[in-house]
Amino acid sequence: MRDFVVLVFVVGCIYAALKKPWLGVLSLAVFSYLNPHAYAWGFVRSLPVYYVLFLVVCFRTLTAKDKDRLPKDWRITVFILLWLYFAITSTQAYSPDIAWQRFWFVTKIYLPFYFTLVLINTRFKLYCLIVTIAASIGVVAFKGGLFAILHGFSTRVYGPPNTQFEENNAFAVAMLICIPLLLIWQRETINPLFKKGILFVIPIIYAASLSSWSRGALLTMAILTLILILNSKHKLLAIPLIVLGAFFVKDYLPQEWFGRMNTIETYQTDDSAMGRVEAWTDGWNHTLEHPFVGAGFEGWMYVTQRDWHSSYVEMFSEHGFVAFGLWLSLILGTLVNLTNLPKKTSKFEGMEWVSNYCSMIRASLICYMVGTAFLGLSYWDLLYHLIFIAVLVKKIALKELVSKQQSFIIKPHVAE
Repeated sequence: MRDFVVLVFVVGCIYAALKKPWLGVLSLAVFSYLNPHAYAWGFVRSLPVYYVLFLVVCFRTLTAKDKDRLPKDWRITVFILLWLYFAITSTQAYSPDIAWQRFWFVTKIYLPFYFTLVLINTRFKLYCLIVTIAASIGVVAFKGGLFAILHGFSTRVYGPPNTQFEENNAFAVAMLICIPLLLIWQRETINPLFKKGILFVIPIIYAASLSSWSRGALLTMAILTLILILNSKHKLLAIPLIVLGAFFVKDYLPQEWFGRMNTIETYQTDDSAMGRVEAWTDGWNHTLEHPFVGAGFEGWMYVTQRDWHSSYVEMFSEHGFVAFGLWLSLILGTLVNLTNLPKKTSKFEGMEWVSNYCSMIRASLICYMVGTAFLGLSYWDLLYHLIFIAVLVKKIALKELVSKQQSFIIKPHVAE
């Protein structure tokens, strides 16, 4: 029965992509973050669903009339340069076979963003994409949160199978990144059931993140909570609710959980933490000796004793400082853009959505920056989705802004 349901869903996604290519972009997001066919038990589990869907969307994008050109945004140029630089470093990697295999894996992650940039060309489509990503992660996070609460936070919560955040630490950060996206949905929807339901779901996602037993997630959670309070219109209500929630939860967390979190302060005595510090030091020293090409994809096997366990260290250690500069500029430049864009639209009625989108996407991006300081997720599709969603917000907002400015100029002229 489960296989049949999943198969119907898969066929439905393919049909939707054939009818309207932009729905194929949403379907690709579902299979990237939820990976529904992995929950089947039979033959559906082994089907190359994502690749079939990718080919369908590729074909329909080539034949579609309702598409735009790539936005004229510097981030797209930098993104392409970064991908090309990966190809250069792969030619110099310690293990070319492993490096090229990883290069093509990353390429498969990057290619679908072309569809996103040309097919998601209206505010409604962008809203649907954000809701799809939020719901795809949120539904599993909600399930994990309920599981965590019922089991007294004694069991770790893991992500969807065969995704980039299946591992508990990565899933914890993904869940926290998802929360601001859910808040965009909550603020923009007119359905009262969704408005109340999302507010009910968010504390449960917090519980799921706590039950990941991830120290990096705890730090990310603290930063996210502070950001949400600062962006809230009901600070006097939000702060007591958060304090009350923390007071309630602490009595249910096992002592082993507190023992693990306490190692944040005593990391010098924790083998895992010191192993990461050693890997970071080795990666930094190696990059100083090879500043332009690094060690190549998966180069940690030749440089240190364990995986990088940091997106920042992973990027400069594997590809050198040039690639690191390109990659970091995408993130920091997007943060600047998300901060400045609302200032241009704040005076125009009906453009309040820009501030909402920008503040929440910025919160998600900061969650990524904090959480992946301790996780090697520099090629994570969720990061690039956030960056390109920010690109599309800018494109659509500026187009709407020009329309409103022209309307503002014409009206006084007509009145005369």
